[in-house]
Amino acid sequence: MAQDKRRYLVDEDGRKESVALSVEDYEELMEDIKDLALIAERKDEPTEPLDELEKRLEAKWRGTE
Repeated sequence: MAQDKRRYLVDEDGRKESVALSVEDYEELMEDIKDLALIAERKDEPTEPLDELEKRLEAKWRGTE
């Protein structure tokens, strides 16, 4: 959401009740939510340092695994 294009729906007193987003902004927001859910779901999985991963993938790619 580079440029803020939100529109607010207000009640009779001018209080914000809802937000209207472009479809593009909505889809981007939903993708972010999915990514965050996946991160939370996988937070307890074991990790591997990037340099070790790179070495392992390089060996696999070269067939020297």
